[in-house]
Amino acid sequence: MSLIDRAKRAAHWLIGPVLAACGGPRAPAPVPAPAPPQSPVVAAAPAPAAAAMAPKPAGMPSPKAVRTHDELRRQAAERLVQANPERSYTTPAPPHLLTVIVVDVEVKADGSVRKINVIRPPKYGPETLQMAIDAIHRAAPFGDVRRMPEPWKFTETFLFDENRRFKPRSLD
Repeated sequence: MSLIDRAKRAAHWLIGPVLAACGGPRAPAPVPAPAPPQSPVVAAAPAPAAAAMAPKPAGMPSPKAVRTHDELRRQAAERLVQANPERSYTTPAPPHLLTVIVVDVEVKADGSVRKINVIRPPKYGPETLQMAIDAIHRAAPFGDVRRMPEPWKFTETFLFDENRRFKPRSLD
């Protein structure tokens, strides 16, 4: 091997990494993003067939027209208990609850359910979410809201006890 060949080989070995490093700063290897947390807001499906077919309890009065959001929330809470007597309780909430669910219920002008958004899903007892949604559909309509300012919606918190019965927080 001649002196020139050795010099070329040495130049490749010495200058190659230097030239590669001069190409500008390398971007660090992409760090995989953590999986996004499950969104707490979940649009609920329309009324399931079982809830839609369930008869309203006898003695359910027709809802009154409401003019304020507070009236709507209070009337909705009362109707939830009236429409679901065996699935609800009105006594003070026990010190230990199974789970707490928070939903936004958007209503149409006649008070029927347009959409249910889950703000806080259950941490325990996942079946309680469907129980709450079914209870809302059984209690609807919640009263004529045309004289009320928009948005026509209310927020309800369901306090589920160990027996999987709920209490609307609005009744406290």
